Amino acid sequence: MAVVKEKTQVRMRLAGECVAHSRTDVTVRDVKVTIDEPVERGGTNLGLSPTETLMAALIGCTNVITHKIAHKNGVHLQAMSVRLEVDFDRRGVTLQEEVEVPFPAATLYIDITTDADDAAVETVKRELAMFCPVSKVIRHAGTEIREVWTVTRA
Repeated sequence: MAVVKEKTQVRMRLAGECVAHSRTDVTVRDVKVTIDEPVERGGTNLGLSPTETLMAALIGCTNVITHKIAHKNGVHLQAMSVRLEVDFDRRGVTLQEEVEVPFPAATLYIDITTDADDAAVETVKRELAMFCPVSKVIRHAGTEIREVWTVTRA
């Protein structure tokens, strides 16, 4: 059987239809998602706001990369949940003034259930910051991301 080598670099293509001043319908592959503002900010509340979408991407990427790292290292995760609290300096989005780091600090609360030993769990924790692309982009933009892990033994 031939081994298929994955490409190391790909181009993603997304398209946005600007339905209203606050709503964008984004299509990627065969998936469509709506990005919108809440009613109190002139939107129709049909989806996450752009900034919420960014933070949701951090949660999603944390999930995917944690599971990939765990699998690579033989760590079985019976359960996982992620919660995020992030400080948002809204002066930029309200057009008051430019803000260099709109999200100065974020805390990821990562809860896992596993039967892995402490050393294996530490490897998963260490490698998450190394391999999560969304986390890397946000960190390099100046946001301090803290991770608070709760490990429950199965």
